[in-house]
Amino acid sequence: MELIEKCRAEAAKRLVGQEAVIDGILTAFIAEGHVLLEGVPGLAKTLTIKTISEILGLDFKRIQFTPDLLPADLTGTLIYEQNKGAFSVRKGPLFANVILADEVNRAPAKVQSAMLEAMEEKQITIGEETYPLPQPFFVLATQNPVEQEGTYNLPEAELDRFLMKLVIHYPEAENEVQIVKTCGKAADVPVKRILTAADITELKKQGAAVTCDDKLVEYIVSILNVTRAGTGSGSGAGAAASHDITRYIQFGASPRAGIAMLQCAKVHAMFADRNFVLPEDIKAVAADVLRHRLVLSYEAAADNISSDDIITRILSYIPLP
Repeated sequence: MELIEKCRAEAAKRLVGQEAVIDGILTAFIAEGHVLLEGVPGLAKTLTIKTISEILGLDFKRIQFTPDLLPADLTGTLIYEQNKGAFSVRKGPLFANVILADEVNRAPAKVQSAMLEAMEEKQITIGEETYPLPQPFFVLATQNPVEQEGTYNLPEAELDRFLMKLVIHYPEAENEVQIVKTCGKAADVPVKRILTAADITELKKQGAAVTCDDKLVEYIVSILNVTRAGTGSGSGAGAAASHDITRYIQFGASPRAGIAMLQCAKVHAMFADRNFVLPEDIKAVAADVLRHRLVLSYEAAADNISSDDIITRILSYIPLP
C-alpha cells in the first residue's frame, strides 16, 4: 500500500535495519492492539516508538517504570483545591494516544493492574469516577530480557492483552556501520507526519474488511489446539505435534490469541495489497502473536527450547488448508 510504503520510508530515515519491527508496530496499530517490545539496551526501542508516533501524528507520552511507581503516577489523582473547597482531577500521562511504557516489567502489581484496565477497557478510574482514554489508545511497552534485578514477571492476564510481542535483535554488520556513523544523532533527523486521522480510520476499515475463508479460521484454531494438552487431533499431524510439544508447555494460548492472529493476518494481507487472507499471512504473524502467550515448562528450560522453537515446530506439523 502506498501509505504504508510512505510510513516505512519515513521511518527508515532514523531507523536502520528495523523494517520487521516497523511493520509489526504498524500492524498492531491498525489491528487496534498493543505491542510488547523486547531487546537488550541500545537497540533503539525508544527511538523506534517515538518515530512511529511522529509519523502517525499522535499525542505521545513516555513513562519510565520503576519499582516505587504508584498507580496514581499513571492514571492521575484527585487534588484538593483550597480556594474552591472541592477536589479536582489531575489526569496522568496515560491520557495520550501513544504510550511508551519503558521497562514495564519493573513496575509492581498495583501499577500493572492499572495498566491492565487501561489496555483492556480503554478507561481509567480515579476516585469514584471512570474516564475514557483518548482514541486511538496504543501502548508500546519495552522490557529488557537480560537484567532481572528489581523486575517483576508480567502476569499472564496482562501479557495476553498485548496483541504482539516483537523481539529486536542486534543489527547486521552493514546496518551497524550506518548506525555508528550517526554518532547517536539519529533522533535529530526530522520525520514528517504521514497519516491523518481520516487515513488512520480508513486503514482500520480496510483491515477489518479483509476476508478470511472458514478453512483458514479452522487452521488458526488447529494451531492453538496443539499448544494445549489433551486437545490435539486424535491422529495424524495434530496428534504427533501435540505429543511432541505439549510437554514443553505449561499453559497454552487462549482464544484471544486466535482473534489476534486473525486480526494481524488480515492486516498483513492488506499490506500485500490483497483483500483476502492466505495461509502465508497466518504463518507470518504466528510467532509475534503467540510467543508471549505460551507459558513454558521446566522441561523446556532444561532442553533450551524457546517459544519461537515451539511455534516453528507447530507450523511445520500442521498441514496447510
